[in-house]
Formats: sequence, C-alpha cells, structure tokens
Amino acid sequence: MSVRPLALLDLPYIYGFREEAVGLDTARLLTRGNPLGAVGLMAYVNPARHIYSAVANGEDTVVLGGVIHTRDETFAKLYYLAPASQLDHPLLPDLIENLSAQAGTWGALHVLAEVDETSHAFISLRKAGFSVYAWQRMWDMSEVTEAGLRSAIEAGGKNVQPWIRVKPAHLSAIQSLYHQIVPPLLHPVEPQPRAAAGWMCNEGAKCYVSVAHGMYGIVLTPLIHPDATGVSEKLSALIGNLPDRRNRPVYICVRSYQAWLEPVLADLGAKAGERQAVMVKHLARLVKDAAVARTTQPAGVSIQPSRVSQIDQEG
Repeated sequence: MSVRPLALLDLPYIYGFREEAVGLDTARLLTRGNPLGAVGLMAYVNPARHIYSAVANGEDTVVLGGVIHTRDETFAKLYYLAPASQLDHPLLPDLIENLSAQAGTWGALHVLAEVDETSHAFISLRKAGFSVYAWQRMWDMSEVTEAGLRSAIEAGGKNVQPWIRVKPAHLSAIQSLYHQIVPPLLHPVEPQPRAAAGWMCNEGAKCYVSVAHGMYGIVLTPLIHPDATGVSEKLSALIGNLPDRRNRPVYICVRSYQAWLEPVLADLGAKAGERQAVMVKHLARLVKDAAVARTTQPAGVSIQPSRVSQIDQEG
C-alpha cells in the first residue's frame, strides 16, 4: 500500500472516476464543473498551475484526491476526493496528509475543505487533522423567476441603491466591512479582500459581493452588514442585472456568520443546498537556512559565573 503523485499515464485511468468525484471546493465545482472531467484534467498538464493529485493504492481498491492553490494566497483548497463509494477507505487520511504536505511546499499556511456534514469524507478529514471553523450553504437562485425578481425590486422602490463595480478607491471601505462581519478568529483562515474586484452597493459601504464565475455557473459571496436596508431588493437587483450572465445558474454562498441572510433568500424563492462544514488544517512551515542567533554583550558589562559553574570547575 502506498500514496504516490498522479502521473500523466494515469490520466486515462483517472478519467474513469469522473462520475464518482466528490468536489471539496464548492464554488469551483459549481462554476467549472467536474474536477475529473475533460476540462478539469487539462489543468494537470499545465506546469504553471499549482494543482496536484495523488493516488493511494490499496489491496483491492484505489482512492485519489487533488489539492489546488492560487499563487500568493495563504491557503490551499482540497479539490476533490474519489471515488464517492470509498470515502471511508482506511487509506484516505494518508492520502489527505499527502495532499496537505504538497500544499505546504507552495507556501500555504492552511488547507481548506468544504464537505457535506453527513458525508463519510467528514470523518476522514477529521482523522487527517482538519477541524470545522464555519458552516456554509449554497443557495440556488435559478428557481427565482424574473417576475419574482422584478416584484422584489419594485417593492423596494427608492430604497434600491445601484450596484457599482469595485474600484481601488473602495478597497479600504470593503476591508473595514470585512472586519465588522467576519469574526477575528477566522481572519487568518479567511483573509480580507486584497484586490478591487466584485460589486458594492453604495449605501455607506454596507453591501459587498465577490463573484466567481465559469462556464457552468456564477457564485456570489456576500458581505452584508446587518444594518443594511432593503437587502432582498438589493440582491434581486444585482442578480437581475448581472452582466454577461448568459442564462448561467447563479448561487449565493452564505457562511454561518451571516446566517441571517438565509430567511431573506428563502423569501425570494431560492433553493437551499445541503449544509456543508467548512474545515481547515493548519500547516507547520519549515524555516529554511536557519542560523543560530547570537546575543551581543553590552560594553562595560561582564558576566559573572554562577555558583554552580564554580563548583563544576573546582571539581
């Protein structure tokens, strides 16, 4: 039994598991599709990408998984595990450890994973050192009709503020909103926005939404202050006017520290996904080329030997 990196010669074999892959990066799964589909597998042949897969060979079965990292980010994400029928396999924790170790070589401080709380993978992740730091649910806005969106916007009337694209001048206000909403204990795991991207509603900088999009869908992740007014109408206006949507499904990710948004989405007719545990594994970083730090003795100060040292010298 062993865990080894995925090789190019494995790709045709791995492709056979495409229907049994369990995605652990939900936004990427909803926007880019199956991680073991034809498009997903092409990423593995690009040496410039921080993406890695490994295979654990058991006596009768094989389990595999992947991890992905965006350059300059402090965290990596477990990408997938497969097959779904083997998520309680005894080798799975070793496989996850191998994936996490690779993330450490990229400079990641943490590895994140998003998994349904009833999945067998939850137990394997716990055995591999992952712990829950938040919960999330993806809300599918595809069932919300255009008429429903229009009626919500009309109900808001003058309270509906226009959404504008984030510019560099807005970044400090968005970071301030982040610090008001995201609990301090989560800041090392969920860093504050560092790039001017997404949309904000210019109402005292109380509404901000980041956007992840791909050929299969669009995922919105909001930071909305509880004091914001007309939230239902504002979200409806944003979804109804997303540029270049092209009939792609739209999802809204709600983390546990913004659970008050869930009734708002339910009233709009959105469909709630399964509750997922958002898990983290903290990595220890090795200090390369370490050197001994020597203390300097202040001028004019002498160090007297202790009594113990005198006894040792006399003996």
